[in-house]
Amino acid sequence: MYIICGLGNPGREYAATRHNMGFRTLDELARLLNAPVMQLKFKSLVGETRLAGQKVILLKPQTFMNNSGEALREAAAYYKVEPENILVIYDDTDLPVGSIRMRPFGSSGSHNGMKSVIYQLQSDQFPRLRVGIGSKGLLDMRDFVLSRFPESEQEAVESSIKQAALAAKCFVEEGLQEAMSKYNTKKDKPPKHKRVPGTEPAAEASEAKAEDTVE
Repeated sequence: MYIICGLGNPGREYAATRHNMGFRTLDELARLLNAPVMQLKFKSLVGETRLAGQKVILLKPQTFMNNSGEALREAAAYYKVEPENILVIYDDTDLPVGSIRMRPFGSSGSHNGMKSVIYQLQSDQFPRLRVGIGSKGLLDMRDFVLSRFPESEQEAVESSIKQAALAAKCFVEEGLQEAMSKYNTKKDKPPKHKRVPGTEPAAEASEAKAEDTVE
């Protein structure tokens, strides 16, 4: 069994912002799988389907970005899904627009949604799929991630969403390594296997909750 979770902020005002690439990718995946994400459960919008003989839960947390982990933790506990079978999809300012990157585990970086996920799961040992949104350094980071893509980037944005949805599908059908090989825009060096220190996630989560919930 798998959970595929896209991170974003609920509400029309955030729908087309850079920070909602996780939601947009999950919507595209739901379209591919004919699995509407409409049921309200686990503080999320949820869809269910079967793929490659496996039950797959599609999850869009409705908690706003900084508390995304609360919703994912509830779903993972209910279905008893291990971290290696949880794929989290989210935006990344370190990747250029149009790029996607899947990895087996890693840190949260500066992403508050991922800080919440790691804290709530008490693990960083789960696959993640990052969708590039660029970072021009022209705006405050909060303003930048909550901004919309200009017309000149729309084609690359739509392409990356489609590729990311296919990568997520491949993850379930063929496994993580095959998905990385087929869909990663750039090759990753294998990250060092490191568990999250017991005190660090709590500190990060506290800092994230103190900030605006949409970051």
